[in-house]
Amino acid sequence: MNKQGSQHWEEENRGANLTDRVYEELRQNILLGKYQDGEALTELGVAKELKVSRTPVREALRQLELEELVEIRPNRGAVVKGITIEDIRDIYEIRIMIESMAAARAALEAAPEDLDMLEETLDLTQFYLERENYEKLLSMDGRFHQQLYDICQSRMLRRILKDLHNYVGRSRGASLKTEGRAIESLHEHRLILEAMKNHDAEAAKARMAEHVRNTQNNIMRIYKEKKA
Repeated sequence: MNKQGSQHWEEENRGANLTDRVYEELRQNILLGKYQDGEALTELGVAKELKVSRTPVREALRQLELEELVEIRPNRGAVVKGITIEDIRDIYEIRIMIESMAAARAALEAAPEDLDMLEETLDLTQFYLERENYEKLLSMDGRFHQQLYDICQSRMLRRILKDLHNYVGRSRGASLKTEGRAIESLHEHRLILEAMKNHDAEAAKARMAEHVRNTQNNIMRIYKEKKA
């Protein structure tokens, strides 16, 4: 590759990387509720906010439209669609099926060091629970599930589950803050870990399905109370 061709490739690569970063930033802001449903995101406004040019913003918004997180409308820009309660319900139904399968596989694949890693995460969860640090509790909750995804040694499962987990990050945080739920969630995580220590795939599968279902039920209850 000649010098001119190399420079062109580097410029394209930088542009692609910048688009990816803008996309991830916007996606995370939508999922966490920083941008409200119905809010219009203009290329110029987002470019100023993120201190980038309009080109990566335009490409990022197109990607988000394909993901149905925004809808690009004439004269309004990209209108945020966000995650609905129906989306959340569906995501948890999918998670119950797939994540319980991942837990079963992880129970068979887990090495002693993997189990120690999960135990440490749960000990940290207990530490933050006693101090009512809900930001850290949410982080530890995410870490436990991510570690389990890694242990199951399936690239496809890990990718799908990580994405689904991120989609409901905001609702998971609300769920953990309800009275008694953080304590229950930690107990459920410990039961999953116990099944993994015993390399009991069926028990790990059942415990994970129960845990995800309980979280789903709690989130749906919160939503109904808000609507009442």
